[in-house]
Amino acid sequence: MSNGHEDFPTDRPAVVTCGLPYANGDLHIGHLRTYVGGDIYARALETLGQETAFVCGSDMHGTPIAVQAEREGVDPESFALNWHEQYRETFPEFGVEFDNYGHTHDETNTELTLEFVERLEAEGYVYEKEIKVAWDPREDQPLPDRYVEGTCPYCGEQARGDECDEGCGRHLEPGEIEDPVSTLTGNPAEYRDRTHEFFRVSELSDYLSEFLDRLEGTSNARNQPREWIESGLQDWCISRDLDWGIDYPGEDDLVLYVWVDAPVEYVASTRQYSERVGADEYDWESVWKDDGEIVHVIGRDIIQHHTIFWPAMLHVADYEEPRAITASGFMTLNGMGFSTSRNRAVWAREYLEEGFHEDLLRYYLATNGGFQQDVDFSWGRFRERVNSELVGALGNFVYRSLLFAERNYDGTPDAEVSDDVRHRIESAIDDFAAAINDYSVRRAGNAAVDLSRFGNEYIQRHEPWKLADESPEEAAQVIRDCVQIAKAVAVLFEPVAPDSAERLWDQLGESGSVHEATVGDALEVPPETFGEPEELFEKIDDERVEELNERLEERTAEAEAAAETESDADAGDEVPEGEDVESEADSGAGPDLEPLADERIDFETFQSMDLRVGEILDAEPVEGADELLRLEVDIGAETRQIVAGLRQLHDVDALPGTRVVVVANLERAELFGVESNGMVLAAGDEADLLTTHGDVPPGTKVR
Repeated sequence: MSNGHEDFPTDRPAVVTCGLPYANGDLHIGHLRTYVGGDIYARALETLGQETAFVCGSDMHGTPIAVQAEREGVDPESFALNWHEQYRETFPEFGVEFDNYGHTHDETNTELTLEFVERLEAEGYVYEKEIKVAWDPREDQPLPDRYVEGTCPYCGEQARGDECDEGCGRHLEPGEIEDPVSTLTGNPAEYRDRTHEFFRVSELSDYLSEFLDRLEGTSNARNQPREWIESGLQDWCISRDLDWGIDYPGEDDLVLYVWVDAPVEYVASTRQYSERVGADEYDWESVWKDDGEIVHVIGRDIIQHHTIFWPAMLHVADYEEPRAITASGFMTLNGMGFSTSRNRAVWAREYLEEGFHEDLLRYYLATNGGFQQDVDFSWGRFRERVNSELVGALGNFVYRSLLFAERNYDGTPDAEVSDDVRHRIESAIDDFAAAINDYSVRRAGNAAVDLSRFGNEYIQRHEPWKLADESPEEAAQVIRDCVQIAKAVAVLFEPVAPDSAERLWDQLGESGSVHEATVGDALEVPPETFGEPEELFEKIDDERVEELNERLEERTAEAEAAAETESDADAGDEVPEGEDVESEADSGAGPDLEPLADERIDFETFQSMDLRVGEILDAEPVEGADELLRLEVDIGAETRQIVAGLRQLHDVDALPGTRVVVVANLERAELFGVESNGMVLAAGDEADLLTTHGDVPPGTKVR
């Protein structure tokens, strides 16, 4: 997707940022999706040769921190700093390597935030207004944001004071929430008049519409804010009645709303990086004040803040606007939302303690669905993706190729890369570059795996172990090609699996680090000699998955039982515990069903899908895959071979004769070495096959 911008790499510096995590609780793998995605994208830009900084920081202010700190009886600063330090330690353990990771309470961010606000005021975009704010009459204090809950005035769902998190997802201004209740005492709140500061966002509607026309990234980040603009933008209250935060200039009893200083941390963190390495190495002002390439990687729940409020602030303060905003979908666990209160989560620390390599999760998060799509995690699917794609495809190819090369040639054979293989590597590089310019970490991650699948087919087709005696020159040519493919795989896979790619780079005997390599290195001649390789990945056993699922179920049941006991004990209590406060990037979906897609497709797009009625003629297990079946499906004009994950969910012998609905124009794929030419549609975790009520013949088009 291009909106007039020059394709990456450009000669302008880039910065990639991720939405700031609230410093108030443990990270789970749902949180990690955004940060892994941002890290992959930043690394991929550098692989293309783009000068790039990757920055982030902890969100230290606002009511989520204040509420949680109050519950634990500590001051907000100490509470938030503790979590900030944990995040600093945890992110690198998943290969998420920020060039700078700061926080919103440090001096740099405070200074820059005040400069932004002073500029907004100087340009006439800030005014005072008396508004109704929620008030707890028992505690005799105001109730900003998450100190109050009630009903969303737009959709009628339960909402927090600053966001309809259970319904339409809209940002809520102070005084908007209906039927307010204090989270401090559980008593009904009342509204009182207070004077606050407002940013004239409504006057920037034309600019913001034009900005969205230029914006690149995921379609959800471009389309959702258009609806808010068309419905009429409201001015934005940028002050709060709170003790914790950055003091509003000239006001003793107000602090800045957290969403004023939080995005400024992107600038502050970039500036800190520049000051550390020197402006000659990386100049933050050339990015943010001149003509830089700014890419924000965020969760779907904070699109409004990044596409309306933040660009409006940047525009008035005369800073560069973002080039792209990519917003991830939600993440579920076994089809259900992550729940910290019910301990239904795979925690980041837990994943590492189980001994799994970080690259396995990075690959799963990056390639198991498009970035803006909702993604479900299960230990079973995780095992299957690792075993079939990382072990069976990529790992198998590079190990067998390098082992044959080392044993027969002590390294790279003395031959030139064939034209066919050179063109295939160049095609993989083109696919990789196109994916990055289309903001697709999934396709970027698939480029290396697809190339390794080609390598497996290539070595299997030419059988160099037979050629070694019959035609040694031809055998050397084949293995020379395979070593070159392995080197290209290392380069293209580095953004997704940096540690595994580095180990492959070392096995090739390459000097330096694969982290410094660019796509041009993929076709450079590999070292003449290298040692015996080791396998990059290990299979995950079924028994291991069963153990992990059992432990998850046990602790979820324990947490739910404890919650019920606590609820019974507190039934008559005046002061309820309240809900857990989670990170801004917390990607939990609804409790049982995946959320409906926010985006709509036009009728023409739907018509492009060729859906046909088919009849299963034969079904047999795919060797080495516990869940897959190879189906022969009659779709009228021809019989298709389709691989489907139905083995554990259906009686295989009963499938022949079953009518199904097939996506006939889906791209071909290969699973466990078996080509799949189409997709059989099924519903839910039980794979309930879609069929027809009547007896229409195979090949009939579904409209």
